[in-house]
Parts: sequence; structure tokens; C-alpha cells
Amino acid sequence: MAADSDWRPVCDIEQLQARAMLLAEIRRFFAQRGVMEVETPLLSQAIGTDPSLAFFKTDYLFGKHPRSLYLQTSPEFAMKRLLAAGSGSVYQMCKAFRNGESGRLHNPEFTLLEWYRTGFTLQDLMTEVCQLLQSLAGGQTAFQHIERVSYQAIFQRFTGLDPLVMELDQYQQFALANRLPDAVTVCGEDHSVWLDYVFSFIVQPQLGDNGITLVYDYPVIHSSLARISVQNPLVTERFEVFVQGVELANGYYELADEAEQNARFEKEQAIREHNGQPVGPKDQLLLAALASGLPDCCGVALGIDRLLMILNNSDSLEEVIAFPIGHA
Repeated sequence: MAADSDWRPVCDIEQLQARAMLLAEIRRFFAQRGVMEVETPLLSQAIGTDPSLAFFKTDYLFGKHPRSLYLQTSPEFAMKRLLAAGSGSVYQMCKAFRNGESGRLHNPEFTLLEWYRTGFTLQDLMTEVCQLLQSLAGGQTAFQHIERVSYQAIFQRFTGLDPLVMELDQYQQFALANRLPDAVTVCGEDHSVWLDYVFSFIVQPQLGDNGITLVYDYPVIHSSLARISVQNPLVTERFEVFVQGVELANGYYELADEAEQNARFEKEQAIREHNGQPVGPKDQLLLAALASGLPDCCGVALGIDRLLMILNNSDSLEEVIAFPIGHA
């Protein structure tokens, strides 16, 4: 049988059953905590501006005047509109789409769990993430130990470099000493790119070897949609979760300032234009929601496919997705 005529799912039926059980357990977890499940559009008139993400664009045949719509890279913007409307704490499990992503840990269409907690501190949300993971892991030792560490501390531990200070010669020397010669060319003089590169190749593979590692207080140049720390203007109230070197979740104390969010959108759009990347429209409806008043809240997005991969001791996402992109 020709490879392109094989209609069967790539993963085992047991993996599909494990996915169904996982989704049911997640719903039970949030139902016990009174967090409401919601749905928001996957197609939207606007899209995120993050230069690290590529998006899918399509044409909506709206009568005689086609309109551009975008497959969402995350349900974040629409969920924040619900929060601003008074929904209270909410969660959602849905598909998200990121163009150009493929490999052991990536598929352009993937399943995302995203939730927002009103009145939570970032530490509260970090605790809840660990409670959810440990509940879903059912006693697996890989999820029992928990480490919380600042980005600055973990970066210094494995590199000796201070991620909050840009010393170009030190980064260049580190790259050459650690057999990362491409970094000098790839990163140039961009502090943000240097941090991504060094963190990805040197720091991240060593995180979560014997449990859950939560890295918090990311440098302000990686602010994304997080609020800048009131204690330290060099960092943002953001965290990421790692198990066995795999990033599972990304959380923020949510930025609620409409003017600051608009400025960040415009800055990221300028970066995308400079890099020759497609530039989509910023989400004016989100900005209007922020202007009306977003309640104090924290939010986090967690990759369901990656979590399944780790829970089931699989080597790649293809082992836990019925029809990955090559068989879709």
C-alpha cells in the first residue's frame, strides 16, 4: 500500500483512549474548583503579533467582499474578552495553530489547555499547575518533585551569564567555548535572541530531569503579554513549566493596561516588518476589552499533546496524535 493511501491513525488506539481519559480528568479537575469551561472562535479577524510565532491566514467569502481571517495561535485574546465581561475564572481545551512548526515536539495543529484565574497571584497559579500535573500523572515519580527557580538564577547556574545584562562579548565567548559557533551569526547583537538560543540549547535540556521545574521572572525583553514586576522592572511576572527538558506550559500575571498592550503590539509589529515576517492586524477588540477593565488575573497555556507524550513515555508527538500533519 502506498504511504499516501494509508488511512489508519498513526498512533495506537490505546493512545486515543489515554487522551480521552486525560481530557475527562482535566474537566473533572476544574469542575471541582468551580472553573467554567468556555469556547471561543478559532477563526478571528485579528492575530497575535509575537515575532516568534507564524500564523495561518485564510479568506472568508463574505458576499462579494472577501475578508482575511486568521487561525488562532492561542485562544487568549477572546478569553480575556470574556474575563472583562465578568465571566470569572474560565478554562478551555481547543485546537491552536502555528505555521511552520513540525518535529518531535511540534505539530502545526495541536491541542491546548488554557485557563485564567481571577484573584490569583502568579504563585497561586504555579501551585495549581503542579496540582493538575500531579493529579493527571497518577503518582508517576517524574512529576512528584517540584523546583521553583528564577530565570536569572537558573540561567546563571548553567551558563555563568547574567540574562538581565547584555554583555555581548561574554555571550560570544560563551558560545565559542560551548561549541555554539552558529550563535554568533544567528543572534548578532540581539539580546532577546541570545537568551532564546542559549536557553534552548544549554539550559532547557537540563530542566525537570527528576520532577517539575517552574522558571519564573522572565527578562522584560521576553515580556509577551505579562505584567512587568512591581518589585523588579527588569523582569516580568511570567513562568514556564518544564518536565524532562520539555516545555509544557507558559503562564503570566496578565497585563491589563490597554495603552501598554497597544504599545507592545506596535513594537512587535515593527519587529515582524523588519524581519520580513507577515504582519497581521492587532486585536482592537482585545484592546477595547482591556480599556473597559480586565480583572486582576493570571493565565496559563499547557500543551496537551506534549503532556500525553511524557505521561505515556513516548518519544514524539506523532505517537500520541491520531493524524499528525503528514497524515492529516
